[in-house]
Amino acid sequence: MEIDENNVEFIDERPEKKPESRGSSVKDFIDGSVLVREFVLKQLPFIIFLTLLAILYIGNRYHAEKLVRRSGELQAEIKELRAEAITVSAELMHLSRQSEVLKLLRRSNMDLVESVDPPKKIITGKRRR
Repeated sequence: MEIDENNVEFIDERPEKKPESRGSSVKDFIDGSVLVREFVLKQLPFIIFLTLLAILYIGNRYHAEKLVRRSGELQAEIKELRAEAITVSAELMHLSRQSEVLKLLRRSNMDLVESVDPPKKIITGKRRR
């Protein structure tokens, strides 16, 4: 048998790949080889979408909690202002009484005196009661 050196055929032999198992081992997760599998690469846009949804959900939750805290603070402030308004209103009612006005006039040494004549109605035109 003679070997003809001019007629050499090259056969492209590829090493056999191990069939990928469906299950993943801990080693695959640790070394990151899970991330380069074809299934994961096909699902990458969906995984990114889910990640963005999770971030939006977390942000929305923090925003809602902030609004609830602010609402509680405003409710407490409303209660304080309502109590202050009632106090000021009662003080004003007390100071606007005729006897209190007279006391204030006497204390301030004003030369004003209380009218002893009752007020009279002035009627104009045809309307008379």
